[in-house]
Amino acid sequence: MSNAPVLTCGDPGIGDALAALLDRYGLQLKRHPEQAPLPGSWWGEPEAGIVGTTVHVRPDTPLHSALHEAGHVICMDAGRRAKLHTNAGGDDLEECGVCYLQILLADALPNVDRERLMRDMDAWGYSFRLGSTKAWFLEDAADARAFLLAHGLLDTDDRLGFACRQAPPPVSADESDATLAPIK
Repeated sequence: MSNAPVLTCGDPGIGDALAALLDRYGLQLKRHPEQAPLPGSWWGEPEAGIVGTTVHVRPDTPLHSALHEAGHVICMDAGRRAKLHTNAGGDDLEECGVCYLQILLADALPNVDRERLMRDMDAWGYSFRLGSTKAWFLEDAADARAFLLAHGLLDTDDRLGFACRQAPPPVSADESDATLAPIK
């Protein structure tokens, strides 16, 4: 782990945008105060925690950690997600899919993009065979991408699916048969 500055969940504009992004997947972002314990944190504070479909963060939680843990919730099968507390489990291929997905998720956040997130991942100490996150993403992540494609988590143009693995896709307002009562 490096002391280089990385984007955190407490940086201006990050928390609300992250909450909105996770909401598109049916996940919740629970923001805890500084110094508070984080439920479900595998690595300990300030790293993000996961319990069920909730990602737990503090202002000093690195954004890459929150996106990584959200990626675990998105990538795991429904049975594991239903029992999730702290340990995401999964295999090496799923872990690679999580890393690839967290990079794509960064593009969905304002004032964040994959380039910045990959630099933050390198600064924090992620380790890839080719020496950097960017080299891995561009040259060695075909298996990770194939995993995400196989589970409908992105399309062939790397567009996010905004649904968790084995979850029903979100229904657009045009496709819904729900009706709202008139506002009085």
